[in-house]
Amino acid sequence: MSAPVLFESHCHTPLCRHAVGSPSEYARFALERGLAGINITCHGPTPREWGHCMAQSEWPKYLEIIEAARVEFEGQLEVKVGIECDFLPSLVSYWREFLADKKLSHVLGSVHPQVADYRAQFWHGDALGYQKTYFKHLADAAETGLFDTLSHPDLVKNSTPQEWDVKRIMPHVCRQLDRIQKTGVAMELNTSGVLKRIPEMNPNPAMLREIAARDIPIVLGADAHVPERVADRFEEALGLLARCGFSHVSFFVDRKRREVSIETARQSLKKGATALFE
Repeated sequence: MSAPVLFESHCHTPLCRHAVGSPSEYARFALERGLAGINITCHGPTPREWGHCMAQSEWPKYLEIIEAARVEFEGQLEVKVGIECDFLPSLVSYWREFLADKKLSHVLGSVHPQVADYRAQFWHGDALGYQKTYFKHLADAAETGLFDTLSHPDLVKNSTPQEWDVKRIMPHVCRQLDRIQKTGVAMELNTSGVLKRIPEMNPNPAMLREIAARDIPIVLGADAHVPERVADRFEEALGLLARCGFSHVSFFVDRKRREVSIETARQSLKKGATALFE
């Protein structure tokens, strides 16, 4: 077993109202799993407050609870402030202003096709059209230059799973990946996909192979909404990445991308309570 190197790059707090556990509890599981650090990335506040995001007034509280965890684990584990930003074309100016004066470690850009505001604007009864809009918005998000990583980048497949056809959508996906590749933005392999309607990690293996072919960096995130899911299935995810053509995995610290070999990452992990999820 090698020294800790990896970060958990996607996890939440109770401020989003659909997660449980304090940042300290998430950090404790990260330490148990042999991680070097954890980026807390709860849903950032939006102008018209959405039910799955923290309120504008809760941002100071968010910083406070993460700082408490940072102090508690100082010298053992890096605990960093990150954020998950809901992407809509109409929110680009808002996020640009919001992020301008924030000292953050990892900024996720997320398209959430299941959210009512997104669905009200873009769902017109055509599943394939909705999927195409979603992937276009991923590339639009990358081109803003605001985000380090695009999270769970085929999440739309769970909106209409009966209409998900990888071969049908892949030519469109590849065109959007060509746009993303030019931006230098990373993409996430989100292990929580195994818990969704189509039980596989996000994105699917065919899309992962196309990401690898373009040398787009890949970041691991469990999207943990309970502390026990920190680094959940990371070993499985690293194996999937290797099979799809990746040799390295990335993570962000203070908005700077770091990279380690898949083998080094694999050797650094320890079995912990999260093994219960495997």
